[in-house]
Amino acid sequence: MADPAIRLEHLSRDFVNIRAVNQLSLEVPSGSIFGFLGPNGAGKTTTIHMLLGLLQPTEGRVEVLGFDAKSQGEEIRNSTGALLEHPGIYEQLSAEDNLEFYGRVWRIPEPERGDRIQELLNHIGLWERRKEPAGKWSRGMKQKLALARVLLHKPPLILLDEPTAGLDVMSATAVREDLVSLVEREGITVFLTTHNMAEAEKLCDQVAVIRQGSLVAVGSPDELRARATRPQVVVTGQGFSPSVLEIIQGQPGVSTVSARNGRMIIDLCQEIATATLVNILSDAGAQVDEIRRGKASLEDVFVSLMEEENA
Repeated sequence: MADPAIRLEHLSRDFVNIRAVNQLSLEVPSGSIFGFLGPNGAGKTTTIHMLLGLLQPTEGRVEVLGFDAKSQGEEIRNSTGALLEHPGIYEQLSAEDNLEFYGRVWRIPEPERGDRIQELLNHIGLWERRKEPAGKWSRGMKQKLALARVLLHKPPLILLDEPTAGLDVMSATAVREDLVSLVEREGITVFLTTHNMAEAEKLCDQVAVIRQGSLVAVGSPDELRARATRPQVVVTGQGFSPSVLEIIQGQPGVSTVSARNGRMIIDLCQEIATATLVNILSDAGAQVDEIRRGKASLEDVFVSLMEEENA
């Protein structure tokens, strides 16, 4: 089994009168897209700065790609790609010249540099527009170019801080699709912060949720859903009258029930066979067109975890 790309051990960081990160222990598997989730002020950006060796921990240890961030920050920064608060794009330069500049910074040899620039711009659909000044592009196109910049020197790990923040729906979708495609093609590890729970659900193999610098939960989106939410059944059909709802509410294992626009939502405190529910509904005079197990979204889980922490 490969060593984790990132390992945090009892990591803490204090500022004046504030503990931004508190005893955070975490491992990020190599080759995965790992989501790092939390509300504003949870300590996400502070953690990324410690991963890159830009900020020293007050306590604990940070290991990235086998390097100790405290003493080997330069090696980490040379071996990773990072897209943080700003895209790092020079708007007066063309897309091709932007990547040419960064290729020289990374000291990529000239023949390899040209091939790599063409490869990346082709893959994200920008090769035909490579001569245009980046400043004339939409924010979504600039963010695509920023992803190419991050991947230019073929790092095994990239760190992305809110890569689709502020983009419209279509642009954000395009950036996500390019990210997944590039990750699969390059075989890299991604450490991703985002406020967009639907984005994390679509992209991430595993997620960690933090609040006030402390780890609240970690696992795959499915594991977090199973842990933080009760089972649910969704019934589509007709005839969900108040009397039918009352009958269902009275069944053992039913927590709450509601109906709207031809859909009945049944929250369970214990599992009930769907065949049993169909029989009960039919006997009560309702018509069942479809019945399926409900699946809470990652956003539902996130809100639930934050509420638990506040309780």
